[in-house]
Amino acid sequence: AGIIERVKEQTRALAMELNVIGLMNIQFAIRDNDIFLIEVNPRASRTVPFVSKSIGVPLAKIAARVMAGKKLKELGFTEDPVPQYTSAKEVVLPFIKFPGVDTLLGPEMRSTGEVMGIDKNMGLAFAKSQIAAGNSVPLSGTVFISLNKRDKEKIGTLAKDLAELGFKFLATDGTAEVLRKEGIEVQEVYKVGEGRPNIVDHIINDEVDWIINTPLGAESKFDERAIRRTALENNIPTMTTLAAARAAVMAIRALKEGDVSITSLQEYHE
Repeated sequence: AGIIERVKEQTRALAMELNVIGLMNIQFAIRDNDIFLIEVNPRASRTVPFVSKSIGVPLAKIAARVMAGKKLKELGFTEDPVPQYTSAKEVVLPFIKFPGVDTLLGPEMRSTGEVMGIDKNMGLAFAKSQIAAGNSVPLSGTVFISLNKRDKEKIGTLAKDLAELGFKFLATDGTAEVLRKEGIEVQEVYKVGEGRPNIVDHIINDEVDWIINTPLGAESKFDERAIRRTALENNIPTMTTLAAARAAVMAIRALKEGDVSITSLQEYHE
């Protein structure tokens, strides 16, 4: 079975075993084809309104009635809705309000809100969510790529997609070498402390439109922190995972095709 079906099976098994009536919040993590259970709580979460809007069903209201003794059959909610569109959720992270704070994410909660993008495919939904959160991805320009060892091995397809979309590339020596092996033309730039102009200078001089920077580890922490903070202060979108960068490529491609729809929730759920 696919990942989604397996998650559904595990969710139902947990609900039955724990005898939860109402809402239940589960945190799953998925790596490759493995599903890990982080936690399960018998309560609602702030994802509930997002899911309610994405499927057109008032889940909190239904859950309250079930907890008060109603049956799902009485409420007419006995099957999983299957939307004919994609909904993307993005967090709002107010890093700019906190001087010196690094934009790298960890396990702790740092977001102050969430936004939602809906459209007929993943690319457009993700694009809308980024625009709403103030993280708009550029449709053209120069992308600076700096990757850890693990991600360098996986950059090929993503880099070729970006080149096909018309992007130019900046990179420091290690990533530049990997990109050249993939047949990508790239301008090599200095790391902080190697010489001038370095990558931070290029960002300040408005020569970078987008940054893909997956954390390299302790030896590069100073460089990366300076890059990410300078990018934040100069309003340059930064992505710290290849998964986010791949989603952004889907968004750019969808936006370039120019078929964005403006549709209300009521119209989606008619």
